Amino acid sequence: MPKRFSSVVGRSFGDGVRDAIQSTGMTQRGIAEVLDWEQAKVSDLVNGKGGVTEVELAMLLGTCRTPPDEARRLLTLYRESREKGYLEFVQDGVQNPQRTLMNEEQHANDIVVWSLTLIPGLLQIDAYIRAMYENSVLDFSPEAIEMRLARQAILHRSREFTFYIHEHALRLPVGGSHVMRAQLFHVLTMIVRPYLTVRVLPAAIGAHPGMSGSFTRLRYAKFEPVIFVEGGRTGLFLEDKESVTYYDSVIERLDQLALDAEQSRELITSIVS
Repeated sequence: MPKRFSSVVGRSFGDGVRDAIQSTGMTQRGIAEVLDWEQAKVSDLVNGKGGVTEVELAMLLGTCRTPPDEARRLLTLYRESREKGYLEFVQDGVQNPQRTLMNEEQHANDIVVWSLTLIPGLLQIDAYIRAMYENSVLDFSPEAIEMRLARQAILHRSREFTFYIHEHALRLPVGGSHVMRAQLFHVLTMIVRPYLTVRVLPAAIGAHPGMSGSFTRLRYAKFEPVIFVEGGRTGLFLEDKESVTYYDSVIERLDQLALDAEQSRELITSIVS
């Protein structure tokens, strides 16, 4: 069955509308009756398909008594739902890109991460995350750290995970030697899971195709793949065919250059020792 196009922003919008309706305690049919709409119209909204005007969306949000900040967010998503990519910003310490990434990971069945400078977020321990934030120029809230840890609940046999990590990321002493030792031990305990693979790119390789920066590729059973690129204050979700093809090529080359799983485990063990 061919995959249907459903954008990241469209899915985020649909999830938000669904939550707004659920907060009323009413069903989608009930909301449709109140607004004198066909139920299919509400169904299209929660599935990120649009099909309403901005005025009609405002009517629905008013009926649901959606809080102003959330209503503004959903209206913004509605306006952006026709774009090929989606750029989110960190605002007031709130990790909007991380929240959207968490939602997308819930949909994905195959996740590949390339990490150039740090241990990948899905494998980070609490002390490592705190040390990383303490040395950041941004003011992060405790909730941001909790969100990073909560995101790791996605690690489950229902998905396949491959992490390509540069050797420098394994040797960078984030939080000092004690924290880094605990972090690397955690990575070693995680790679015994059959659905999780870690591949290390040795520093001796020199120049390589991943030098432009870290990224995550998400593949889905029902949707087209998405690339997530995280910046200091932003999260960029790329969905156009040209971008996905480019990052697929980077992953293919990293796969050729990286140590295999057993060699990677031996290298991490030698660093810990």
